[in-house]
Amino acid sequence: MQRFLALILVFGLWICTAPAAWADFNFDTLTPCGQNPAFEQQIQSQIDSYEGRLANFAPGSAPATYLQTKIESAKARYQKYANSSLLCGEDGLPHLISDGRLDHASEFLIPSLLFLYIAGWIGWVGRDYIRAVRGADATSKETVIDVPLALRFMLLGFAWPLAALKEWQSGELIAADAEVTVSPR
Repeated sequence: MQRFLALILVFGLWICTAPAAWADFNFDTLTPCGQNPAFEQQIQSQIDSYEGRLANFAPGSAPATYLQTKIESAKARYQKYANSSLLCGEDGLPHLISDGRLDHASEFLIPSLLFLYIAGWIGWVGRDYIRAVRGADATSKETVIDVPLALRFMLLGFAWPLAALKEWQSGELIAADAEVTVSPR
């Protein structure tokens, strides 16, 4: 009877689930940023606001120098976006295309892989530190970090993909079933 109810549940979920939704964007509204008038207007209004504030300060003063570098960085950003393959919308902002098209892979793939590498590095270093301070003073070393020990693990942690592969091949990465506690329910 339980199998029959489970089968009905699976069949009901299969029938009642919503179809996959695919984000569709209109390429008519997305244009290269260098050819997008809204993007040009946005950059120009930003530069105009900096130049308006620049008039309030004496030339060569610290605020004037700061605003001048902001103007130059806005112009450099405009040139960078204008010469890139990024597409801007009607709002004048760059839109990232992450639908699997290889011509836009650098917009999403490189930052996501970098994020995964950094998150893995943080996890690997923390795991190694916790494993190293096991013992009598583990509680105190978790609240007051042993900085020289942590720095050593941080420097060695940059090779975490290779270390993880080595531990995977040797069987150290995954705990045996006997070592994993199971709830008595």
